[in-house]
Amino acid sequence: MSVAGLKKQFYKASQMVSEKVGGAEGTKLDDDFRDLERKVDVTSKAVVEVISKTSEYLQPNPASRAKLSMLNTMSKIRGQVKNPGYPQAEGLLGECMSKYGRDLGEDTNFGGALVDVGEAMKRLAEVKDSLDIDVKQNFIDPLQGLCDKDLREIQHHLKKLEGRRLDYDYKKKRQGKIPDEELRQALEKFHESKEVAETSMYNLLETDIEQVSQLSSLVESQLQYHRQAVQVLEELSDKLRDRMNDAQSRPRREYTPKPKPIFDFGEDSHSNGGYSTSMAPPPSRNSEPFFHLATLSFWKPRLSPEQPSCKALYDFEPENEGELGFREGDIITLTNQIDENWYEGMLNSQSGFFPLNYVEVLVPLPH
Repeated sequence: MSVAGLKKQFYKASQMVSEKVGGAEGTKLDDDFRDLERKVDVTSKAVVEVISKTSEYLQPNPASRAKLSMLNTMSKIRGQVKNPGYPQAEGLLGECMSKYGRDLGEDTNFGGALVDVGEAMKRLAEVKDSLDIDVKQNFIDPLQGLCDKDLREIQHHLKKLEGRRLDYDYKKKRQGKIPDEELRQALEKFHESKEVAETSMYNLLETDIEQVSQLSSLVESQLQYHRQAVQVLEELSDKLRDRMNDAQSRPRREYTPKPKPIFDFGEDSHSNGGYSTSMAPPPSRNSEPFFHLATLSFWKPRLSPEQPSCKALYDFEPENEGELGFREGDIITLTNQIDENWYEGMLNSQSGFFPLNYVEVLVPLPH
């Protein structure tokens, strides 16, 4: 940094201390500018909060949301193009119903109805996935672009304006000791930054019809989702009604018990008066000896005490690509901590990630 730059930084720091500690008065900005600044600040907070709440609306399960975020991060690191989707509640319910409906039998009333409802629920999950995609493309992404570009640019202009104000106030307070030309240049730069910041804020607030258009896209996506959901549910309702009418029109079958077996109560010298029973054959004398597994000891390789590791508290079955499965009691080598919920480690030459709450850390990862 040049000498002039260092002097300017010193001037601004001195003026800030004078205002914060000594109570010195700085140059006041006009009320119109302050009003613009307030509205832009509210807009910035609204955009950030709305993006967060919209994501929660689309993906309400925080654990699944965190897991999906971690999986997407891992997919980017590994160069995978296809990312796993959010597990919609309708899809999970549909899979459950379809499974037990098929197990029960589609030829039964209840089993067939379970399959019908399960398939409809899976269709609703697909419709919900389409809603997620539409809202992200037409609502969340444009708002995120506004936050990353326009609002960030305005914050940069306001920060630059504040720095030039402090520089001007410092020189104005020392008028006579500071050359008049230097004071005049500081005032011109202050007004220049004020005009740039004011123009950028004004333009943002005057073009807020774009945000109205984005809200309209959100509502249209929701409307389309509900229309498709109503169509799926109406078809399902008609199908279930036909199933009930068909079941009621069929004659009811009466239960016919099977004939009881007839037992022979012949004399048996070995009987105590009850039913005769067949005796189990005695064990062979030539049978091979066996060993109780509990009496055998098995050697297991031990990890170096310096090696970061953990012990499995429960069985963990992997559900997604990249997850590491293990059994209770397994010792896993720790290689990385993905976030506050997931570790990455190795077991039996297999690498993958797994949840923190399934293991107990033996040797922690170095900080």
